[in-house]
Order: sequence, then C-alpha cells, then structure tokens
Amino acid sequence: GWVPVYLIFRSSVCQALVLEIGETVQILEKTEGKSSSYVHLKKSTVSNRGLCETVVPLEDPIITETTSTLQEWGVLWKQLYVKHKVDLFHKLRHVMNELIDLRRQLIQGHLAQDQTREIKRHITVRLDWGNEHLGLDLVPRKEFEMVDQDHISVSELYKLCSSSVRSQGDNMRQRHGDGCHVPVQHHLFINLKSFTYNTISEDADVFFSLYDTRDNKQISEKFMVRLNKNGGPKNPEKVDRLCALFTDLSSKDLKRDLYIVTHVIRTGRMLLNDSKKGLPHVQYRRPYGCAVLAMSDVFHTITDLKEEKDFVLKVYTCNNENEWFQIHENIIRKSSTKYSAPSTNYGLIISLQLLRGELDQIRRENQAVFSRALAITRKLGFPDVIMPGDTRNDLYLTLERGDFERGGKSVQKNIEVTVYVLYADGDTLKDCISLGSGEPNTSEHRSFVLYHNNSPRWSEMIKLPIPIDRFRGSHLRFEFRHCSTKDKGEKKLFGFAFTPLMREDGTTLSDESHELYVYKCDENTTFSNQGLYLSMPCCKEDFNSCPNLPSTLPFQRNPKETFWVSTQLCSTKLTQNVDLLALLNWKAHPDKVLDILGQLRHINGEEIVKFLRDVLDTLFCLLDDNTDKYGPLVFQSLVFIINLLRDSRFYHFRPVMEAYIQNHFAGALAYKELIRCLKWYMDRSAEVVRQDHIQEAMRALEYLLKFIVQSRILYSRATCGMEEELFRASIQELFQSIRFVLSLDSRSSETLVFTQAALLNSFPDIFDELLQMFTVQEVAEYVRGTLGSMPSTVDIGQSMDVVKLQSIARTVESRLFFFPESRSILLPVVLHHIHLHLRQQRELLICSGILTSIFSIINTSAMESSVQEEVEMMVESLLDVLLQTLLSIMSKSQSLETARGQRCPQCTAEITGEYVSTLLSLLRQMTEVHFHHLLNNFHSKEELKEFLLKIFCVFRNLMKLTIFPRDWSVMRLLTSHVIVVTTQYLSPALHKNFSEADFDFKVWNSFFSLTVLYINQPSLQLEPLTQAKRKKVLDKYGDMRVMMAYELFSMWQKLGENKPHFIPGMMGPFLGVTLVPQSEVRNIMIPIFHDMMDWEQRQNGNFKLVEAELMDKLESMVSDGKGDEPTTSSLFVCSLLEKIEQETWRETGISFVTSVTRLMERLLDYRECMKGDEMENKKIGGSSNLMNFYKSEMNKEEMYIRYIHKLCDLHLQAEDYTESAFTLLLYWELLHWEDRPLREFLHYPTQSEWQRKEGLSRKVLHYFNKGKCWEYGISLCRELAFQYETLYDYQSLSWIRKMEAAYYDNIIEQQRIEPEFFRMGFYGRKFPFFLRNKEFVCRGYDYERLEDFQQRMLGEFPQAIAMQHPNQPDDALLQSDAQYLQIYAVTPVSDITDVPQLERVPERIKSFYRINNVTRFHYDRPFHKGPKDRENEFRSLWIERTTLILSRPLPGISRWAEVERRELVEVSPLENAIYVVENKTQELRTLISQYQHRQHHGNINPLSMLLNGVIDAAVNGGIARYQEAFFDKEYINSQPEDTERIAQLNDLMQEQVHILGVGLAVHEKLVHPEMRPLHKKLIDQFHMMRAGLHQVSGSTCWVNSPRGILTTHSHMSPESVRLIHRHSPMNLQGSIRQSSSSLSSHTSSEAGGNLVILTDGLMGEPPEDTAHMQVGLTCTHTHTQPSPSSSSLSSIRSTSSQIINSAPSSARGHFLMHFDAFHHQNSDPPPALPIRSLRKSPLHPIPGSPTSPQSALGGSNSTLSGSASSGVSSLSESNFGGQYPDPPVRNDAMEPVPSHLWTPEEYLDSPYLHIHYSGPEAESLDQVRPFHYRNPVSHLHPHSHPHDSLPPVSFPSAALM
Repeated sequence: GWVPVYLIFRSSVCQALVLEIGETVQILEKTEGKSSSYVHLKKSTVSNRGLCETVVPLEDPIITETTSTLQEWGVLWKQLYVKHKVDLFHKLRHVMNELIDLRRQLIQGHLAQDQTREIKRHITVRLDWGNEHLGLDLVPRKEFEMVDQDHISVSELYKLCSSSVRSQGDNMRQRHGDGCHVPVQHHLFINLKSFTYNTISEDADVFFSLYDTRDNKQISEKFMVRLNKNGGPKNPEKVDRLCALFTDLSSKDLKRDLYIVTHVIRTGRMLLNDSKKGLPHVQYRRPYGCAVLAMSDVFHTITDLKEEKDFVLKVYTCNNENEWFQIHENIIRKSSTKYSAPSTNYGLIISLQLLRGELDQIRRENQAVFSRALAITRKLGFPDVIMPGDTRNDLYLTLERGDFERGGKSVQKNIEVTVYVLYADGDTLKDCISLGSGEPNTSEHRSFVLYHNNSPRWSEMIKLPIPIDRFRGSHLRFEFRHCSTKDKGEKKLFGFAFTPLMREDGTTLSDESHELYVYKCDENTTFSNQGLYLSMPCCKEDFNSCPNLPSTLPFQRNPKETFWVSTQLCSTKLTQNVDLLALLNWKAHPDKVLDILGQLRHINGEEIVKFLRDVLDTLFCLLDDNTDKYGPLVFQSLVFIINLLRDSRFYHFRPVMEAYIQNHFAGALAYKELIRCLKWYMDRSAEVVRQDHIQEAMRALEYLLKFIVQSRILYSRATCGMEEELFRASIQELFQSIRFVLSLDSRSSETLVFTQAALLNSFPDIFDELLQMFTVQEVAEYVRGTLGSMPSTVDIGQSMDVVKLQSIARTVESRLFFFPESRSILLPVVLHHIHLHLRQQRELLICSGILTSIFSIINTSAMESSVQEEVEMMVESLLDVLLQTLLSIMSKSQSLETARGQRCPQCTAEITGEYVSTLLSLLRQMTEVHFHHLLNNFHSKEELKEFLLKIFCVFRNLMKLTIFPRDWSVMRLLTSHVIVVTTQYLSPALHKNFSEADFDFKVWNSFFSLTVLYINQPSLQLEPLTQAKRKKVLDKYGDMRVMMAYELFSMWQKLGENKPHFIPGMMGPFLGVTLVPQSEVRNIMIPIFHDMMDWEQRQNGNFKLVEAELMDKLESMVSDGKGDEPTTSSLFVCSLLEKIEQETWRETGISFVTSVTRLMERLLDYRECMKGDEMENKKIGGSSNLMNFYKSEMNKEEMYIRYIHKLCDLHLQAEDYTESAFTLLLYWELLHWEDRPLREFLHYPTQSEWQRKEGLSRKVLHYFNKGKCWEYGISLCRELAFQYETLYDYQSLSWIRKMEAAYYDNIIEQQRIEPEFFRMGFYGRKFPFFLRNKEFVCRGYDYERLEDFQQRMLGEFPQAIAMQHPNQPDDALLQSDAQYLQIYAVTPVSDITDVPQLERVPERIKSFYRINNVTRFHYDRPFHKGPKDRENEFRSLWIERTTLILSRPLPGISRWAEVERRELVEVSPLENAIYVVENKTQELRTLISQYQHRQHHGNINPLSMLLNGVIDAAVNGGIARYQEAFFDKEYINSQPEDTERIAQLNDLMQEQVHILGVGLAVHEKLVHPEMRPLHKKLIDQFHMMRAGLHQVSGSTCWVNSPRGILTTHSHMSPESVRLIHRHSPMNLQGSIRQSSSSLSSHTSSEAGGNLVILTDGLMGEPPEDTAHMQVGLTCTHTHTQPSPSSSSLSSIRSTSSQIINSAPSSARGHFLMHFDAFHHQNSDPPPALPIRSLRKSPLHPIPGSPTSPQSALGGSNSTLSGSASSGVSSLSESNFGGQYPDPPVRNDAMEPVPSHLWTPEEYLDSPYLHIHYSGPEAESLDQVRPFHYRNPVSHLHPHSHPHDSLPPVSFPSAALM
C-alpha cells in the first residue's frame, strides 16, 4: 500500500519515521493490531522493484501531479510573504484553494465525462499559471496529462512545449487545409433590471430586438416583457427572471452597425392625458415610446467575455404617431424634432453580457444563467452555421401598413387589426402566434391602434410557429375594426383580408411584401364557412391566375382599400424555391430535366442542404435513368453540392453526406460515369483556358472518390466481384491523368497553378478510400508515382512549392503512412523533396513540420525492425543537410540580431527550435550501428573532419544560444542527454582518424570547446535545484557533467604528444570546468592541470604563459558568476598541490598555485560583494581590494586599469564624486604628457596619450567640482594651465584659468557640510577576505550621524552582530565563524598646525584642511589616575587618547581607509581642561556666527540652549571648578611645569567669556518677547560668572612665568611698549610660535620675527598702580590646526573683557582706539562657513559631574568631544565697511556690571577683525597689506591709505595628496 499521512508524528522511539502532514510512505510490512485512523491507504503499483523501486499511486495522473505541485508551491508561497510579494501571495493562495477544491471533485469521481474533462482543463490552466509565476518549469502535456518524454519524439515534445508553434501550425492547416474553419457563434445575454416610468400608470409590453441600421432591418426575433402599471413583471413568477439570450450572432454580425431597439406599447386608455377618451373597461394597445443602444458602445464597455455590465436606455416618445413605424430610426439618426424626451428622467436599466461558442457548451458553462427561465431569441433567418437536425419552421409576418376609407365620418378611424391562423377545416390553430420570446404563444393577435389614422403604418412583426403538418392548407385572416372612443367604446368590424400560406405549386409564401385585397363586412358577419372567401382572389397575382371568377362573390372587395403584409420563412422543411421543387419532381416534367439541372447551381445553398438526401437521390436516379444524356450534368451538379459543403456555413452537413454515402447511396453503376467524367476533366486541363469547372472537380475529389468506391463496392457485392480488372485499370488511368496534370509546367499559366493546387490539396484525402479497394503497397505505389511526378523545386513557383509540401505533409500525417510497408515505399520520395528544400533553404517551417510527423510515427513504431532501416535512410539523406541548415539559421539569426536588432521570418527562435528538435530526434533514434555506418561511409578524412566540425559547432551553438526558454528544463535536459550520448559515439572516430601523425588541431579544439561549454551549461548545474528536483534529474539521466568530464579526460589522455598544442590555450576553459561546484568533475580535472603544468615546465622551464592565461580567465569567469565557495575551491587546490609535491619543479609549482589561490579568494570576495542590490560599500571595498591586488602583487596593468574604472562607476552610482575623482587619478598618474598613440580601450577611442590624459583631467575636475573639493581641483587646473601654456593653446588656457578662479569663488562663497568620521572593526571569519579582522575609518555622508551610520552598516552586513564596547577583541572572537561589527565616532587630527602662514585665514577656508587629507584620527577614554580627588575630581581626571593612523589619507579612492597602526597617549587633567574649554568655545563661536549670518531661520532655541548650558554650568561650578582645581596657589606651586598651561587655560576662559558676551548680544536681538525672562536670567548669571573669573584672574600673578606680561613703570608712549608675540597673550621672547588658543587672529607687522604693538601718547597720565598692571591682551596668529584649541575669532579690537581688569581704564581706552585705527581697512565679513557641531564620542557617556570634562562647561549630560569645528572668521553683524568712531573710555571694568547698565552693543560692536579675500582690490587674493599704526584720527582721511607691501600668505599646496 501507499499511504499519505495526515498527522505530524513525533515519537521518542528511535526507529520511528518523523513525518509531516501530507507526506507519503510505502508500507513494506504490517503487524497485527489496530490500524491508525490517521492514515489513508491508497492503491499503488511498484515498478523497478529493488533498492530504487518507484511507487506510483493508482489514481488519475493529474491528481498525483496536483498533489506534488501543491506541496512544492506551499514552500514557495510562504517565501513570497517573506519577500513582500503580497499581490502574488494572495493570488497564489486563491489559486491553491481552487486547485484543492477541483482535486477534491476529481477524487470523488461523481462526474460525467465532459465535466471531468472540464475540471482537468481548469486544473491544468491553474497549474501552468502558478508554475509560470513562481518561475518553475513548464510541464509539457497532452490531453491534460504530463507526457513521458521517453514515449514521444523530441520534435513532438518541442511542439507540446511551444504553444506558439502549435497555434502557428493550426493556423497554417486552416489556411492551406480544406477550408473547413468553423466560425464561432456569439450570443448576447440581456437582462431587464428595471423600467421606471411615472406617467404611464398602465400595463406595458416592452419589446427588445436587434436592428441593423446599415440595411435598415431587424435581424432578430423580439424579446417581450409584460409589465404591470407599477413597472414590475405582470407574472409574479418572473421577478428577477426577465432575461433573454439573442443567439447565433456571427463575427460578421458583430461588425455590423447594430443597435438594441426597445419599443414600449402600453395597454389602456386611447389617450393618456384625457381620461374621457376611452372607457376604463375597454383596453387598447397603444404606442408609447422607444429606446435604442448602440452595440458599438456595448463592445467598448464590455472588454472581457462573460463580463456583465449595466446600461441605461432613455425612453423617448413620438411627436407624431404617423412616424411611429420609424421612431427608432429617427432616434438613431438624432432627428430630434420627431421625438421628445419625457419631462421626468426615467428609462430602462438592462445588463448585457457577451458569450461565445456552441449553445450547448454555453448552457453547460453558465448553468446559473439558464436556470433563470431564459428566453432563447433567435435570428431572423438561418444562422451562419446550419446544424443538421436543427428543425425549424417559422414564418415571420410583418403588418406593414393599410389604406382605408373614412366611411363618411368627420374624423379618421382608429384601426385595430386582428390576426388569426386557420386550418383548411376552418379551425383556428391554437397557440400559433408569438409576439416575442419570453411570453407564451397566443391564438390571435391584436395590433396596436394608431389614433385617427386611415393610413396606419404599423411595421409590427409577429412569429407564426405553425406545425409542418398543418402548413399546407392553412391561411391567415386579418380582421379590421374601428375602435370608437365614444358611447360604449365598441370595436366595429368593417373589413377583412386573407392569404393562404402555400401556393398550389407547393411553394410557400415568398419572402416579400404582399398587397392584399380588403373585403367589406360588418359586425354581424360570421366566418364560419371559410370556403366562401377562400375561393376569392386574395391579391392581384391571385386575381390574374384565376380568370374564371364568378360574377357575384360572397364578399365585395373595396377597391379603394388595401392592406400590406410581408413574410419571411425560416424553415428546414419547406421551400419557396420553384427550381428545387422542379428537380425533386423531375418525373412530372422529364423534358425539362436538362434545364432543371442547369438551374441547380443557382439555388440557394440553404435550400439544397435542407433537402440534401432528396437532391442526391434525384441526381443518381437521373444518372441511372440516362447515363449518356444526364451524366456530365449530374457530375457537375454533384461537384457543386460537394463544394457547397466546403462552405463554413454548411460544413456540419459533411457527416450527413458521409452517412448518405454509407447508408443510403444505391448507385452501383455510378462509378463508371464518375471516373469517366473525372478523367475527362483532368485530361482537358492542358487545353482549356478557363478552368473553374476543372478546379471545382479537383476540390471535390475526396467525395467523388467516396462515391466511386462505395459504388464499386455495391456493384462488386451485387455481381460477386465482376469487372475487377476493368475497375483497377480505370483507377490506374485516373492516376495517370492525375500525374499528367501535376507534371504540366504551370509557370506560364496561373489558372493551371490553381488547378494543380486544388488537386494537391484534395489528393491526400483519397488515401483512405483507396485503402478500401487496394492493398497498402498498391496505394503507396500510386501515391509515390503521383508525388514523384511533381516537378522539382527549381521548376515551380513559391506558392506551388508551398502547396506541394503541404500535400506531402498531409501524406505523412495520413493513415497510409503509419503502415511500415507503405513507409518503405513513400519515405525515399518524401526525403528527396525535403532534402532539395533544405539544400535551397526554402519553406523551412513546413519541412520541419513534415519531419516532426515522420519522427513521431517512427518513435511510436520504434520496436519494429523496419524502423532501423528508415532511420538509416534518414541519416543518409538528412543528417548532413540538417546540420548545414541549422548552422545557416543560427548564423543568420546572430548576424541579423547584431546588425539590425531584428530577425527575418526564417531565422526566428521558433524555426531554430523546430530544427534543433528535429536534429535531436534523429540523433536520439540513431543506435551504435547507425553511427558506425555513418562514420565509415565518409569517402575521405576531409569529409569526416567537415562533418565533425559541423556537428560540434551546432552542439556548441545549442549551448551558447538560448534556443529553449529557461523554464523548458525537460527540453534542455533531453538536449544535453542527446549531445553527451552522441559525443560518446563520435569521440572514437576523432581519436582514430585525427591523432598522432594525422593530428588536426581544429577538430580537437572544437571537441574540447564543446566539452567545456557542455559542463558549464546552467541547465546542468544541479546544486541550486531543490532536493526533489535534483533527485528526479539524477534518477533519469545521472550527472551528465561527470559523464562529459570523463569523456574530456579520456580524450585528453589520448592526445599524447600533441598536448602542447593546447597549452596554455585550454588552460582557461579547463579552469572554467574546475569552477563547476561538483567534486567529481574537479577530481577528474586535477590530472589534466598537472599534465599541462608538467608539459609547460618541460618546454619552457616556467609557467609564465600558463599563469598569464589562467589569471585572465579566472577573472572573467568569476566575474561572470562562475565558481563557488572558497572552501570547495581550496579542496581542488590542495589536491593539485599534492600531485605537484612529487615533481622536481615543486617550488615554482606551489608558488604558482598559491598565487592563483590568492587571486581566487579575492575574486570570489569581489563577486560576493557585487551580488547585493544596495551594498555600495561592500562593492567598493571588494573592487578596490582586487584593484590593489592586481597592481601590487600581480603587476597586471590592464586589469588594474579596468578595475579603476569599475570602481569609479560604483562611486558614480553612489554619487561619491570626490572618490570618483581620486579613483580616476590613479589612471591619470599612469599616463604621461606625451604624444605616444594609445589603442582603443574600454570606452576610450584610439588617441594620443596626451589627449587621453587631458580628457581624464577634465573628467577629474568635473568630479572634484561636483564633490565640492575645489582645493584638490586647483592644482589640477594649474597642471593643465601649464600644459596649455606650453602649447600656446590660449583658448584652453583662458578656460582653465576661469575654472580655477571659479573654484576660488566657490571656496569662499559656497557652504560645505562637514562629514563625521567613524571607525569600524570587522571581526570574525565570516567577513569577506578584504575586511576580515581589520579596522577602517569611514568618511560619513552629509548630515549622517553615528546612529544612521550604524544602521546603514548593519543593513549591509545583516548577519553581523554589533559590539557594544570599544575594547579590542580577543583571539577567540577573531577566529569565530561569525561576523562582529564594532563602530564608534572618531575625530580627525589635521596637519594644518604645520602651516603658520594660515594664522589669519578665515574659518571657511581653514575648515576644509581640518577634515581633508587626514591620516590621523583619535578618540578618547576618561579615567582617574591614582586616588580620585574627592574635593575636585577634575584634578585627577585623565584622558586615554587613541590615535589611529591610516594607510592612506581621507578622502581618497574610497570612503574607507584601513587603519595601519594605532598610538596611545595619556592626557593630563590640565591639558584635558584646556581641550574641553577650547572645544566648547569653538562650538559657541560656530553657532553664534551662524545666527549672525542668518543661517537659522528664526529658531533661536539652539542658541538659547547652548548659552544656558555654558553659563549655567559655569555659574554652578563648571569653569569655577577648573579655577578651583588649577588656579589654586598650592597647585601652581606644586606643579611649576604647568604654569604656562595654566596661563593658557586662563586665556581660554577669558576668551570664552567674551564670546558668551557676543552670543548674548546676538541673543538680545533675536530673542522672542516670551523668552525675555530667560534672557535676563542668562545676563545675570553671565555677570556673576564674569565677576567670579575676574576675581580669580586678578588675584593670580605670573611674574616669573615665561608667559608673563611686561610690567611698565614709566609713561607709556608709542615707543615705550613693544609687545613681543610668542604664546598668547604676550611674551618678551622673540620667536613667533603658534598658540594653543587665542581670542583674536591678529593682523600683525612681522619684522625680525617680533610682533610690535605700538601705542601713542594719547594714553594720558600713568595711573598710580601701573606697576601692577598686566596687559591681558591676546594677540596671536590663527593656526591651521583643526582642533578647537587653535581656532579663534578673528579680531584685533578687544573689549574690556579682553584686557586684564587691573589695567587702568585709560590704557584700556587707548588700546581700543589704536586697534580701531586700522580696522576699517579689512572690514568686509567673509561668507559663513558650514556648521560643525562639537563631536562627541558615543562610547563613554559621562554624567554631568565634575568628572565629566564637558559638564564643566556644557551643563548637559554629553559625551566626550574630540574635534574641531569649522568656525567662522567673525562674530559681528556690523558693517565694517563704514568709519568707526573711537569707543568711549570706560572706568567700570574692575567691578561687575549691573544688568541694567549692560548693553548688547558692547559686544555687538566688538572690533573683531575680518580677514577677507574677496575685496575690490585685484591683488587681494595674493597678499595682505601690512598695517601701520597711525594717529587715531588718521583713519578719517580716506586718501591716507598706506602702500607698503606685506609678505604673501602661503597656503598648503592643493595638489593631489
């Protein structure tokens, strides 16, 4: 048994199976006991018993397939959800549920055959849909079931896979076949949903019909709905059932200008608006309104079949009842004067649906629709397809119009017509009148009444479904009544008319309008004796045919009154055709037979097929009566009728014809005349010019032969086989005539072409008839002779060529060809024709179809011995030409694709696929014997070589070109199987004929290329497949890669001494084989590699060639995605090394293999990095790693340059333009300014080296510009300028100089965002080789903070674990099989301090150098050294500073740079304090500058928070704690070496106080009124802070300090003080050095290295305490160091807070004046530089305590900071371009200033000097003028500007670093 399990079973028993729900197991043995209710037993069969036996359940194969497919989908379905493919996820769930339901229905089995078939169709459609959308393999099917590829030919399999080819074939058969395409029928479903009408309030009849406006006629019956006065159905049972189906609409009908026309007839009063007109009990049918709907609108709305849509039809009323008969036409024509819309907006709401197909099929598919009492509404007349057995007998009667007398009345009559159908005996026929489908038939019909109209036009159609047996003798009577609206409302009879339904000659009433006589009568007239009036003439024609009428008639005709009706008959039993009746009754007029037969072809086809059997009986009766006289005409008539059945309308009558021949035909002698006539026609084809009748006879050949054969059988039966020889002879002669017709040269006669084509088309249809009379061999001989008589392809035109091949194709598909004895006769001639066509490359598609049919037959008969001979025949005839054809098709296909991007019809994938499958079919049929014969039959080795090259080339193309789509894995695997088997048969011939002395490189090379391509085929790589699919492939074919690898190895060994021909050329391809992830294949390849190395060593003594070849191929292969994990590749390397160990050239071999291994590792890393979609950093890292390897270790310049450009492209994708520029510079550096020609390479054209380098320079400049690194671009501009100047190319020189100038402008004017820097550590063996256990520093993106960066990196390495501490990892972590990622922020340490000339450069310029061209970064860790100082923790708080030194500066060729080494230093508490104060000062300076330059739009909060943080922290013990810690005398005395640093800290504190003042001044101007209290609080706290600082500063004296200030005891004069700058603030030593910090960036006059500040005699009297005065003026250079310690506010003017408060006020005042004196000369503020917030390390969050160096100033719980910011060169908003008055002398500097006396202008007017480089002077870019200290009033004279020069400020070169 076979058991599917419906329970998850987990057991503690060790021998138990762990099963999931739905899994199946095979029961091998059953023990006694209870059987579990959780399992379901299924019957099954076991094939291939033994270890690998297969269990197949005994159920419908489609159930088995559905089960396995659902299991496979289940896994993939869940993955869709994970991959966020939600739409497909929901669709697939829906389809899976449907499949489960369909499968259940199929398993239950309570279905009819057609229902089962329909369910299978639904299942397969859904299976194929799901497989396609999930990317699974296509399943080839036949009759809904999977095919077994072993049981069909490859060609058939291809046909099944290729639906496009199949449909093409179907179209071809329809186009060139027997023209029996059956038109599709369409049906219109209409459902009346509601009819809202407010003004009628009466019952109404609504009639729907289809109307053709082009022909102005109704084309369908009417669908009638009876409604009550409320608008609901009159019959309550019809609620929601008012629907009809308009059937039998052809495609032609749908193209007509069709409208749905709706007429509404009310039943009630005569006039709606006059209640007096008409009594309530008298009901009249009165016209009300009409609505139309264009079908074109319907088709536009209903796009999909079976889609139901609602439409609204507005009902219009007729303005004049005389126009009622054409109201619909007026509405369609929009003749709006003739109709009007009712005032209320109402109408009909209908829903429409279009259905197509046979009515029975629609009935099955739409049972819900048909269950709603659907009214079938037919076409008027027959549909396009008339079905046998479709019995119909309908007469459609239209009451057209009448003309009646007024009859002496003053007003016209209201005339109503009543219609009766009466039988010959006078009885009224019951229920023989139908007003429309949807309502029951009636026995009488009353027309609607037109008000006051004596010439009414009704145009009202009714249907008369009269039984056929009652038709003859029946007549219609029309009674006319005047409907009075007065008195009693009587309907008074005043006349009648009548007409019989059938004429005396047996024909029915003709389809035309009939003018009937109106006879007078009155209300008392009775029509009990209808014979009274039937004897009278009913119409004019009747009157003329009755000359002997009696003078007195029972009724008097009113000559002035007439009545018109029209009729249309639609009957399968009755005819209106006189000629047909004459033929059927020929014996009545034997003298007219010839005329009657001549008229036959003019009879309507509908009439003939209705009476087909009778007509045929008549014809053969005539033939028997007088063969000589009637023979030719009977033959013609028979041909006409046979061809009539070729018409698609009558195609369904062919079975009727066949049934007639088999069962009713009795013309035993007819065959003689038929053969004679047929032969006579054929023999005349050479002479006659008009050949229409001959062609018709040729088309009728099939049925003529059927008649001939049946006639002969009847004759033979009757005479016991007499005249057999005569019959055979006549058939022989007939075939001679056929051969004669086909052998005629038709090139000059178009009519003859059509005759031959007609004959060839019909010819294959006669085989089955001949087989009834002759043996298979005899028929085959006839056919062979006929096919052989056709002229060759050269002698006939293309159209004839196609017909001939189609005839051959149908011959091959015929039953005759299935007999082996006939195939042996026919196959040679068929192959001959195909061979000729393939040689000439003509009609390839049809030829392939013929071959497919042949292989299909041969495959099914494969067991028969004759098949081997047939295959032999085909190999000899076709194999070579097939190969040639395929090569031709493939080459055309490729050349056309590359040339024009399009293909010619002969070279489509379809035709290639056809011929590939044909070739594979042939090769698959060939056995060893066939190959042996083939290879031995070549006349020379040259022929064999040509054949081998062809077949190898075709096989290679099969693997290179995508012949079969990716999901055709069945075809792909079968192709591979055929190729490997064929190769195994061919390789011995290769070795036998082309080895040793006869060695031929070309053939061997072709063979090796084929094997390599074969093994690398994607379709053979089993590793990515699911386990089930892999097992399936291995069970069927084994691993075909291994089979081919053994073949390769075997042939390589057989090469012997010829191996060097393939070294190193085959090294690369063979390497490709080793990259296949299959261990056995690799093991096979190891000896080959060893062999190649051995031969190379023997020949050249080294591996240079092998190495070069191998490196190139390795790169291209791994880049293309070949190769797998390094672990498996290393197994191959180890095995190869083992073999090398035993060789004498062991060392060089090992070195070579090691080198290859290292490249392999990097390549695989590179490929792994390139796989992701968004992993830019990984891709860039992998590319640069590989690029550096090629340069440093491999010395492969070309590969190095390729990867430069790959890396550049990656940078451009990520928009890293600076990195793109640096990357391209690597190639730029390799080039020289020379005219050496360079070849075309990558995207570069052929050009000189100078041109390429110039082009590259321009591109690099473009990227530097986009990356805003203009400083780097400037040096390149200069380089280019030098080259242009050398060549006197002044145009280019002008351009480059302008660009350089623009770069300077950009540097000064444009804002640049400063990036953060992050240190990353990648630990663990799971990281790629180039990252593993290394650390890097990365330049972040603009505005990217640490959290964002961490998220981004974890996104790129989703498997990585983030480390939460900054400690260095241990060895265990480094060697672990995981990924650990350690990230924290670091601060750049620039070398800008080495450039003292940058002292006075604006922040905007300096900030660039702080963060660019940086190789050193640091981060800090705080700790307490020794015992913690409990009184003041700052005294013991040390910092451990780690500095990372990179292998290359940032920015560079990547945003990452590897850390080369690290340095560790400890920072003392005092140094830390200096660093912290300096950083906070820089942060303040930057933010205040931004507010001064309006960079923060109105939001003052950041400034408020920062000021509050600093001032509050300082007041609450921040700076004060530093003062306590380091300004204490005890500390100063105990640490004499720190004196200079203490002074520096004091200076920094003073500077910070001043900047806080400026900040508060800015805050004063911008603060919101609501925030004033906070501002006041800040000012108060600021004064407290300042006072506290002054007290400490005032009490501290550094007399002996090297940084001490010169004390003067004499009267101060301009000459009396020389302040010499050393460190800030001043020193007497003469050397100029850089300061750690300063408030002002001084413009100084440098002479002899001393900075001299001159004062004049305006100081006044010296104060008494001048001996103790200390000038605390900070007067330093601004440095290029990036840290906050060196950046400063650029100013020379200083306020009172800048001067030590012990100085006299007069001195302070004079200092201020003198600094102001030159300030106006450099007053324009430079543009603001970008924000640079204080960096904080994320690693050590420190609480706001004394131990936190930041908390002392920041007042916030911040982390340790470590970098400079790009400050700005000014904190002032003042316009320094104006003249400055002397500031007032102040005497209050010693005491704290009360807040009410404090003014913001004190700080806003602070005279900070602005250094700028964009003034009006042209020379201002190159030098800064010296400053001369003059009399304070000198600046008032604008013309007293000094002209002395200053030495130029030198910048660090912006060259490429």
